[in-house]
Amino acid sequence: MQSARKYGHTNFARDLVGAIDNLARAIKATENSEADESGSEHALQGLIKGIELSWTEIQSIIEKHGIRRIDPVGEKFDYNLHQAMFELPTDEHEPGLVVEVVQHGYVLHDRLLRPAMVGVSKPPDSLPKEVDAKA
Repeated sequence: MQSARKYGHTNFARDLVGAIDNLARAIKATENSEADESGSEHALQGLIKGIELSWTEIQSIIEKHGIRRIDPVGEKFDYNLHQAMFELPTDEHEPGLVVEVVQHGYVLHDRLLRPAMVGVSKPPDSLPKEVDAKA
């Protein structure tokens, strides 16, 4: 039982190490090219490409291990998966829809790891009534 707890996530960790290596390579590429200006642009492109590849690899790894990213834009607010951070008055969406994601949430199979922090639509406030000037 103790060994299962300690080493149960070995496959996940083994898969993740490759993505970590890619991020390290991207960072190292920028360090090697900081000395000359022409190398800086090349280093920046290498960094961007390395980050993109790492992001794709990490997303693939977490999905393989049952972790799914919650991306609820356009969905009805669900307090089981979302945490409302603010309300946005709008005519463009029906009330109660997620219109912005501040931080994505994640689930492990059917268990919530972290709720998505979101902005939710609400009806726009009515215009203030004009005050009678005679009063």
